[in-house]
Amino acid sequence: MGRFRAIDAALIGAMAALLAACAEGAPEDALTAAGDDPAARAQAVLSLHSRPAEDHADDELRKPANVLAFIDVKPGMKVFEMEAGAGYYTELLSPLVGPKGEVVMHNPEPFDAFLGDAVAKRVEGLDNVRVLKSDFDELEAGDASMDVVTWILGPHDLYYEPGGESLGDADAAFAEVMRILKPGGVFVVLDHAATPGSPPSTGGTVHRIDPGLVLEWASEAGFMLAGESDVLRNPQDNYDANIFEPEVRRKTDRFLYKFKKPE
Repeated sequence: MGRFRAIDAALIGAMAALLAACAEGAPEDALTAAGDDPAARAQAVLSLHSRPAEDHADDELRKPANVLAFIDVKPGMKVFEMEAGAGYYTELLSPLVGPKGEVVMHNPEPFDAFLGDAVAKRVEGLDNVRVLKSDFDELEAGDASMDVVTWILGPHDLYYEPGGESLGDADAAFAEVMRILKPGGVFVVLDHAATPGSPPSTGGTVHRIDPGLVLEWASEAGFMLAGESDVLRNPQDNYDANIFEPEVRRKTDRFLYKFKKPE
C-alpha cells in the first residue's frame, strides 16, 4: 500500500519560502506564491492574519501543516468537512479552496449544545463555506459532487449517543461518503486510536476507535487505501484514558489515513 510520510525538510523549505514571500507582501500573497506545492500552501495558509489566537495556540500539537499537506487541497475544489466542530480546519480549508471552491462545514445537530455560537462566529466572512447539520449517514450533497471529504477526530462518534440517540450507522456513513465523492476523490480520516481489537463502543466511552475498524469500514464501502501518515502517532499514549483527560488531551495516538474512490 502507498504510505505518506511527513518530510521535515520539505516543510522547512516551505517555511523559508513563506517567510521570503511575507517579507515582500501580505500573508495572502504567500499563499498565491506557494503555487501547487502542498507543503508550501499549508505553511502559507497558517500565516493568515484572520486566524484566531486560540487556533494558533493549538497548532504545535495538532500539526496542521503536516495534515493539510497530506490532504493536498487545491483551489476550486469542493470539500465536505464532516464533524467540523468549531471550525479549526474550516478556517484553513476556506482560503485553500479559494473563491471558486466550496467548504461544507458539517456537524450533527446535537452538537449545538456544546458548540453554542462558535460555528456562526467562525463562518463570518468565509463566503465559500456552507453550514450543514445532519447525522453522519445523511450528508446533504449531490452524488459525485465533492473532490475531498475529511473526517477529522470524528469516526469514533459513530458510537457516541448524546441524549441516547445515534448519530448514524457506520456502514451507511461510509457509503454516504462514497456516494458524494467524485470518482478519484479522496476521503481523509484522522482519529484517536484505541487499543487494536477494542470494541467499537470505545467511541462512546473514551472517545477512541480501533484504526482497524476504520480500515474495515472503508474497504467494505469500496475505498482504496491511498496513503497513511504517522505524524500524529504517539505509542506512549494511555489508551485507557478518555481523550479529554489533561494527561492525554491533544497528545493522543492519532492515526491519519487517505482513501481514494475508484475512478
